[in-house]
Amino acid sequence: MSLFIINKELKVYDINELMLTYKSYIKFVVDIEQSIVAAGTVMHYECEKFLLENGSKQTNLWGGGIDCITKTIDYNSLINIRPDSNKSMEVLDTSIRVKIDLIIKKYFKKILENE
Repeated sequence: MSLFIINKELKVYDINELMLTYKSYIKFVVDIEQSIVAAGTVMHYECEKFLLENGSKQTNLWGGGIDCITKTIDYNSLINIRPDSNKSMEVLDTSIRVKIDLIIKKYFKKILENE
């Protein structure tokens, strides 16, 4: 497991390193206010914990993943369950999903763009 903190577009080498955990899937946690991503761990909570310890606020953290074969982003993680605002593992708020998309597509451009 390699924890990556991402705040710029990744190189192909970095993406390949992140894919070592699950081969064709990358789990991530996004801080939608600071536009940073933690990725590369087995469990979302590991990324979440690191971001919280380094100044992120819980309300800004959302988990998901990238399917590197289909080049799709999902918004599913246990850390997304919020009793007061998001009663699902999936991010339900469209505006939050848009923020996640913008950040992930910017940093993971090399894996998500069509060949």
